[in-house]
Amino acid sequence: MTTTSMLPDVGIELREGYAQIGDTNLHYVEAGDGPLIVLLHGFPEFWFGWRLQIEPLAAAGFRVVAPDTRGYNLSSKPEDFEAYAVDLLAADIRGLIGELGAESALLVGHDWGGSIAWTTAMNHPEVVDRLAILNAAHPRRLQEGLHHPNQLRKSWYFFFFAVPGLPEEVVHLRDWHFFRHFLEDARPPYTDQEIERYVEAWSQPGAAAGMINYYRASVRQSQKEAAAKLRPISAPTLVIWGEGDSYLGSDLAEPDRDDVPNLDRVERLPDASHWVHHDEAERVNQLLIDFFTPAA
Repeated sequence: MTTTSMLPDVGIELREGYAQIGDTNLHYVEAGDGPLIVLLHGFPEFWFGWRLQIEPLAAAGFRVVAPDTRGYNLSSKPEDFEAYAVDLLAADIRGLIGELGAESALLVGHDWGGSIAWTTAMNHPEVVDRLAILNAAHPRRLQEGLHHPNQLRKSWYFFFFAVPGLPEEVVHLRDWHFFRHFLEDARPPYTDQEIERYVEAWSQPGAAAGMINYYRASVRQSQKEAAAKLRPISAPTLVIWGEGDSYLGSDLAEPDRDDVPNLDRVERLPDASHWVHHDEAERVNQLLIDFFTPAA
């Protein structure tokens, strides 16, 4: 079921809907008509993180769908952290594409959404026509990075979030200061109105725990087990990387060619932060349109 509304701070008419995938109900917004693009947000965002991409991509002739991934905002929020294993998150996206009436899609992921996108392309190659990744290391690169002290320092919050119970007690203090911290290095800064949209999403019942459970599920999987699941990605792939990322070193940007044999290129944006789609929205939008147009 979909409804049509003008959502605040986006400025275009969006259709809202829910897709039932097994026990998971995914909320999404969409705009435009044409080949399907699915935009997967990261932590601590929700569909609204793509507000600067939805209209330009729709205007370029695409059907653009931005879901709240499992655990976020208006989507289902299972209590068990094991429900947030990345293989299950990827299966959600495969199911979403089918529920949208499509056989396959052009897939874009940022941060955790990038991890889900990488895994969807590995586990369900038949549903991914082309893949675009924004500041999200390929799983093998991330595993390698976490062996190095510099990346471990950048990724300290992975391990804090894995502590049972404590993060949920901390993140909402001082009007969600802890989650706000992750957005602070955006260039330009997020506006107060934009931050309020995030606070509203974080305040949904069960959302904080759901968001944190991504990290709990991730750190509890052994590296040997994770490595055994890796397989080459056949989809043509574009990586867009903001070089000013405070959380991921720029050495993680380029995946191994054996893992991504159809890598188109790694486009490095030296003046952008981790929030590359916010910082350099026009450049990112054009890169996506140019990369996806041959498939349209």
